[in-house]
Amino acid sequence: MVGLARRRSIARLALAVSFAVALLGGVAPWTPNGSASALSHWTGGIDLYRSGVFTTQKTWLWCTAADVQIIRNIADRRADHTRSSQQRYFDYMRTQNRYRIPVSDGVDPAGWTAGLRHFVDARYRLYASSSFDSALRSAVTNLRKTNLPVGITVSHGNHAWVLTGFTATADPAVTSRFKVTSVRVVGPLWGLQSRSYGYDMRPDTKLTPSQLRGFFTPWHYGGVRMAWEGRWVSVQPVASTKTPAPKPVATPKPTATSTPTAQPTPTPTPTLAPAVTLEPSLSFEPSPGKVAVAEPGASVPHGADSATAPPTAPAADTGGSGVLGGLIVLVALALAAVVGLGVRAARRG
Repeated sequence: MVGLARRRSIARLALAVSFAVALLGGVAPWTPNGSASALSHWTGGIDLYRSGVFTTQKTWLWCTAADVQIIRNIADRRADHTRSSQQRYFDYMRTQNRYRIPVSDGVDPAGWTAGLRHFVDARYRLYASSSFDSALRSAVTNLRKTNLPVGITVSHGNHAWVLTGFTATADPAVTSRFKVTSVRVVGPLWGLQSRSYGYDMRPDTKLTPSQLRGFFTPWHYGGVRMAWEGRWVSVQPVASTKTPAPKPVATPKPTATSTPTAQPTPTPTPTLAPAVTLEPSLSFEPSPGKVAVAEPGASVPHGADSATAPPTAPAADTGGSGVLGGLIVLVALALAAVVGLGVRAARRG
């Protein structure tokens, strides 16, 4: 018995040690945003740009198509610079435009968002921010959490850039108390325009927020007043967060309901029908007009008849038969008195 108990104690101890090891080494620690464990170490900034990802837009209209190609090269570690790919992206996004705009005006924000969702990552969403600061803060936060570039509209929506990196005073993935100190941008016109006097600067150029403000301007389209008018438009990848499953609500147990005791049904008292049914001499004919019908649940007004009472049997008339009966009784008594007097007279004689 002692040896068996000792072996059981050793087995329990081994089981407890293995369970503790599984808890410490086999289970990943929980993180508030659900994806922080996949992020790189924060060093004060992040830059997703690398050599070989940039491509120049093949026509003056294909800025959004070239941006899709650049972002796809970064996200999927590609080096695609073909014209056919940009043509395919542009043609698809044109079919996804929210507004009917001429081909010369290219792609609207809805079409650009659809292209990024279809060809790069389904987490991209269209943002229309009410201020430059809010647009920039949300852009760098989502870039940091997803490691995916952000698309921004510049020159009031006439052109499109890619935001590939930034620096900040704190990590936007873990706190909202940060200040953006610089950004990295890519413009696909580089190589097509004059490199000295063109709009787009060298790829991965570093700008201060104040410098970016001069390019990242509110949306305006002269032909049609669109839904994004006066807003800072960007296409951002939204980090997926794991939300804890709601605790199931305990269903209350039904309480036992006592079975009601059957009560004897009272026997109805028989009602005597009147022996004589009087036929009315006159029938009441309602005057022509609208008949008011009470709605269900409506109360009957005071003074109005809600039902017709059944006719009451008239009381029987017993006056004549009572007098006749009294006379007969008096006659009988008189005859009896006469007979009695005759009997007494016979006895005396």
